Amino acid sequence: MDWGKVTYIFFSLMSLTTTAGFLYEPNAVALFLAAGVNVISTILKIGVKNLLAAELLASSLVADLHLIPSFMVLTFIGDEPMATSLAIGAIVANIFSIALALIESAKSQDKEEY
Repeated sequence: MDWGKVTYIFFSLMSLTTTAGFLYEPNAVALFLAAGVNVISTILKIGVKNLLAAELLASSLVADLHLIPSFMVLTFIGDEPMATSLAIGAIVANIFSIALALIESAKSQDKEEY
């Protein structure tokens, strides 16, 4: 088992679920945790040399650029609907990232079989 891949997938899924948790209970602490976990996930994707590494990093950066402004909007402006809409964008980016990770995993298993 590749523990690096386990850690990488763990933080990707944790990023998705913490953002979904914010949608269930919209508060600044939940959004801060979601943004923090997503930044960790992005850092783990830097330097990965996979087939879809650029796409994975780009989708994680998109989620970062939704969650960080979402936290700022909620904290400083107090506009919960805007913060929620930005968090939904981050969820879409994280779902795309998980889908890419599944495709990457399937491709790497195909290569190992031959």
